[in-house]
Amino acid sequence: MRLALGIEYDGTDFSGWQRLSHGRSVQGEVEAALSFVADHPVEVTCAGRTDAGVHARCQVVHFDTLAARSERAWTLGANSRLSRDVAVIWALPVAGDFHARFGARARRYRYTILNRPVRAALAARFVTWERVPLDAERMQRAAQALIGENDFSAFRTVQCQANSPMRNVREIVVTRDGDEVAVEIEANAFLHHMVRNIVGSLLPIGRGERPEEWMAELLRGRDRSVAGPTAPASGLAFLAPRYPAQWGLPAGVTQ
Repeated sequence: MRLALGIEYDGTDFSGWQRLSHGRSVQGEVEAALSFVADHPVEVTCAGRTDAGVHARCQVVHFDTLAARSERAWTLGANSRLSRDVAVIWALPVAGDFHARFGARARRYRYTILNRPVRAALAARFVTWERVPLDAERMQRAAQALIGENDFSAFRTVQCQANSPMRNVREIVVTRDGDEVAVEIEANAFLHHMVRNIVGSLLPIGRGERPEEWMAELLRGRDRSVAGPTAPASGLAFLAPRYPAQWGLPAGVTQ
């Protein structure tokens, strides 16, 4: 039997999603919890790996098991073994050819910036603080240069192992709600640090230090060394992958 799970986590105290021989990983903790419930070793495959300090609203994984357990048992049993910063939010049986990574049509991230003179206390783990006033409308206009299928080498870390820098950005929206500025990006897939590097280049535009046209220039130039710095991990959350309706997954991950 193959099952799909939706998982949320606060990535602050993790070395990232991927299981490591050293350091705390989300994958390692999830697999340990599921192995306890299944009473056999479990290995999961995720929709998209996240880096150290990055959060997830709904990471999707799949795994195979011969254990007969109800959806409720998988969810509550795993959560009883997980730390407070990780939770399984749903579990569903899926067809044997479902694949959490290769079956996803798109992935969506949100980057949240606290834009006020005073740093955060309550939300400090989930935002990046920017004290200089940002013009979210300027950032929104500049960001539209990234829409479509493009070479995103300017926003790719040198450690990125992807075979191609080509990605298709379907939507990018910059909005302000009070003291918070949010950047949401949906694409077929992302390069390593791509969202954080895009945000790092939008911030100088929002502060008025660079013109709106700068994003288009960076994209065309494909030179990481002249783009903005990588924004901190704390503000980034993986919202969800998107799958075809045929898999019967919850609405939040179906497109």
